[in-house]
Parts: sequence; C-alpha cells; structure tokens
Amino acid sequence: MDLKGLETIWGPRVLGLLRIVTALLFMEHGGQKLLGFPPTDHPLPALFTLLWFAGILELFGGFLVLIGLFTRPIAFLLSGEMAFAYWTVHAPRSFYPALNGGDASILFCFVFFYLAVVGAGAFSIDGLRNKSAAA
Repeated sequence: MDLKGLETIWGPRVLGLLRIVTALLFMEHGGQKLLGFPPTDHPLPALFTLLWFAGILELFGGFLVLIGLFTRPIAFLLSGEMAFAYWTVHAPRSFYPALNGGDASILFCFVFFYLAVVGAGAFSIDGLRNKSAAA
C-alpha cells in the first residue's frame, strides 16, 4: 500500500481517534469544575461565573465533540475558549507555558482549531449525517 492509500484509509480513522481522546480529556476538566469529579482541591464555581461557563463549555461542548455532532462550530468555540483561558489565566503567571501551566490550554486550542478546519473524521454523527445527505 502506498502512502496515499494509507492516508485515505487511515487518515479519517486517526482523526476520529484524535477527536475522541481530546474530547474525553477536555470533558474531564469540565467535570472537575461542575461536578467535582475527578476530585480536586478547588471549590465548585458559583453559578454564572466565568469558571462556571468554562465548565459548561468543557463538559457539554466536549461531549458534542466526543460524539462528533456539530464538530466544526463547537470545536471553533472551544478553541476560542482555550485561547481566552490561556491569555487571561496562564500567561499573566509567566511568559513560559511550562511555568504558567498553560501548555494544555495551548494544545487544546490548536487541536480544536484543527478539528474546526478539517471536521470530525471517522466515528462521528457528522460523518453519518453527511453520508445520508449525499445519498
């Protein structure tokens, strides 16, 4: 099998796996903020605060990305959330992401931006909807 064939067959599948793993990790942050699980030392945020809205986006937006529903617009929104989180929470602590704790925010930002551009890949509701629309 040549590289083009490998890309054609496995590219969408690996993209789907990237989407799923990223969403599961992202949802964990929302679960901590809104549900206190996994357990954390931080208290649950008050309703309608920025941290509460971040938890909503992370848990429910992450779930939509996980199942691959409305992936492009949701991923774009989550990419923006992570850029905002980096510049407002992490960057003021230090210039260096390894010191300010923002490396995960940067990575989430760019993975979500990538998903917003290329779509959900395999194993997604968006993919099923596109197949039925094409038929």
